Amino acid sequence: MTAAGEHARAVGATVRHASARPAGPLAGVRVVELAGIGPGPFAAMTLADLGADVVRVDRPGGGALAASAEHDVTNRNKRSVLLDLKSERGVEAVLSLVERADVLIEGFRPGVAERLGVGPDACLSRNQRLVYGRMTGWGQEGPLAQRAGHDIGYIAVTGALGMAGPADGPPYAPANLLGDYAGGSLYLVIGILAALQHARSEGGAGQVVDAAIVDGTSHLTAMIQGMLAAGGWQDRRAANLLDGGCPFYGTYATSDGGFMAVGALEPKFYAEFTRLLGLGDEAKLREDPAAWGKLREAIAARFATRTREQWTGVFQDSDACVAPVLSLREAPAHPHLAARGTYVEHGGITQPAPAPRFSATPTAVASGPALPGAHAEEIARDWEMPYLMESAGRGAAPQAAPQPAATPDREQPTP
Repeated sequence: MTAAGEHARAVGATVRHASARPAGPLAGVRVVELAGIGPGPFAAMTLADLGADVVRVDRPGGGALAASAEHDVTNRNKRSVLLDLKSERGVEAVLSLVERADVLIEGFRPGVAERLGVGPDACLSRNQRLVYGRMTGWGQEGPLAQRAGHDIGYIAVTGALGMAGPADGPPYAPANLLGDYAGGSLYLVIGILAALQHARSEGGAGQVVDAAIVDGTSHLTAMIQGMLAAGGWQDRRAANLLDGGCPFYGTYATSDGGFMAVGALEPKFYAEFTRLLGLGDEAKLREDPAAWGKLREAIAARFATRTREQWTGVFQDSDACVAPVLSLREAPAHPHLAARGTYVEHGGITQPAPAPRFSATPTAVASGPALPGAHAEEIARDWEMPYLMESAGRGAAPQAAPQPAATPDREQPTP
């Protein structure tokens, strides 16, 4: 690290910007995010929610967004500066930020960051304790590393997609939650936090974290792979305890077109479920897997006699493990989620609150989505880079119109 970088880090350890920020457990950690879409921004948002000072480096002209910038919640709690990574001045500004940072996140296709001059070697030469986080779908190497992709393809090759869906129909993807965010973003965050711990330990150093969605999603299937090896899981859909094959672990339609989710696996919970459902003698069919089809029909017939609201009332104060299936708009009003403050409203947008929760270092949504280029002056001051203003674009970039959800950053045009 250069002398300027050492000085900036020493000052930054005690003096942070005055803007409202969540005082979470990562307060004092500085993150540079090279703008992308999908799992990279979500990972950076998670770090920002935890209190890190995240500076998002946006490109002049912007990029394809799934929502207009002012509604892109994955950019909350961040600040933004516009820098052109195709110019020497822009690259040098990024490297100067890197000198003062603890973490960098990028989501380009393999080799792009290197060609731009902000790859791991260039950054680690300026800051030996930097954690360099790389977010891709296929990973940094392998036959598909240079290929474009989306969540659905990544989870397809891991076997995860093949588990979801009816036995006699095609598999279905749960939006982009399983691959992009569970197998991608959250594994990148885990890797960054582990590498940050190592970098800050005695004798530690920075390193590259290669977070590939195919790796993370495969890792999520660990328990299922173990059950498969033990003969406790059939390698086909809707034939197992947790994939819809079990009549007391699934969803059922109500008389008003709603649905109830049932997870009454344990015998004592099943007994409570069938009692409140009014199932009668058919409840005994649980013990005979060959009769599960008949049991499913009996359960479905009972649920079809009342509305979702009525069944919710029947089960809400029990251990029957039954819950209403709510829409995204309905979820924030659920009594339990409302009581816990699981959703918050900020800037007119209802959104999930930061998670998890901390007793000593609480987190919060302190600022709305960072508009591209809106914080160059703040960042220049707080990161002690007065010359940043010479490289940064002024003001917010034009806002992109809403488009169909585009998830992985690997689909961005490669510079």
